[in-house]
Amino acid sequence: MTRIWQTKSRWLLPLLVLSCVFSIVAAVRRYFLQRKYQGRPYRAPVVVVGNITVGGSGKTPLIVALVNCLRTQGFVPGVVSRGYGGQAGSFPLEVASDTPASLCGDEPLLIASLTGCPVVVCANRSLAVTHLLSNFNCDVVLSDDGLQHYAMHREIELIVIDGQRGLGNGYRLPAGPLREGVQRLNETDFVLVNGALEHPSLAVLGDDAGHSMVIAPCHVRQLCSGLIYSIEAWIDQFAGAERHVHAVAAIGNPQRFADTLSALDLTVTLHAYDDHQPLGTSNFMFDDDFPVLITAKDAIKFSRGGAGLMPENVWILDIEAQVETAFIDKLVAELQTLQLAASQRA
Repeated sequence: MTRIWQTKSRWLLPLLVLSCVFSIVAAVRRYFLQRKYQGRPYRAPVVVVGNITVGGSGKTPLIVALVNCLRTQGFVPGVVSRGYGGQAGSFPLEVASDTPASLCGDEPLLIASLTGCPVVVCANRSLAVTHLLSNFNCDVVLSDDGLQHYAMHREIELIVIDGQRGLGNGYRLPAGPLREGVQRLNETDFVLVNGALEHPSLAVLGDDAGHSMVIAPCHVRQLCSGLIYSIEAWIDQFAGAERHVHAVAAIGNPQRFADTLSALDLTVTLHAYDDHQPLGTSNFMFDDDFPVLITAKDAIKFSRGGAGLMPENVWILDIEAQVETAFIDKLVAELQTLQLAASQRA
C-alpha cells in the first residue's frame, strides 16, 4: 500500500468514496473533541510532535533531540506516547530503561533509554499527561505522535514530513497516506521536513517550506557486546572489500534506513518488516558472512540478556536528529511565553 499511495492509480478510485467518508467522520470527531477538551490546559504546556501521513517520518529521533535541546535551555521535559507495539493498555505506565519493549512499545523505551527523562505510555494520552505531571516535576510535555488525539489539549503542534515520500498521492485514507487534509499544514505551529524536499507533493508548502531536519548516522554499536566504533573504523574493519551488508529494519520507512547505509558507500541488501514487528535471531541469519545492520529502534526490542545471545555480526547504526537553530529558538521563545502566561494566571 505504501508504494501504491505514491501513485494515482485507477485501482484507487473505488477507495476515494471511503476516503470521503473517512474525511467527514474525522472532521466531525475533531470538531466535537476540540470543543470539549481544548479549553482544558494542563499545568505545563504540551508540544505534539506528529504527522498527517501514515508511516515513519523521523518523529522519535526528533523527540530525543528536542529533549536534549530543551534541557540545555533550562526546561525539564517529559514525554508521553501511545506505546504502539506494546501492551500497556488504558492505564498509564511509567517507562524505565529496563521496561520490556513488549510491554511499553519500542519507541517509548528507546526515548527513555537515550534521554533518561520521564516517559509515560497510555492509550489515552490525556491520562498519560495527567499522570506524568502528577508524578514528575516536568515543566513541558512532548507527545510522541498524537496529532489526531484531540482529547489531549495542546499548546504547540509540530508536524514532521518525510522529504522522500512527502504527502504521497495527496489522497486521504484509505486511497492515500493522509490522516488529515493538506490544509492541516497551515493550521499547525511548525512544519519540519526530514531531509531534502524531494517529493513533488511538497510543492504545496510554497515559498515557506518550513524548517529542515536531518537524520545523521553517528556511530556503529555491536548488539551483543555494546562495543562502539566510529563509522569509518567500522567500515574499514568489518565491511570488507566488498562493503556488502544486510540491512534488517522493522520501522515505518525501511527504505530510508537502506538509503542512509548506501550513502556511506555500502552495498545494501534490505530486509524490510512491518513497523514495530518483533525480530529474532532467525531474522539475522543469511547464507553469507556479510555483517547485519539494524536500527536502534529494533535493537531496543531485545533485553540485555537477549542481546548478549545475538550473533556477533549484528550491528546497530545509531543516529541523531539535527535541527535548525532557528527552529529551536522559536520553539523555546513560545514555551517561555507560555510559561510566563501560566505564572501570571497562578
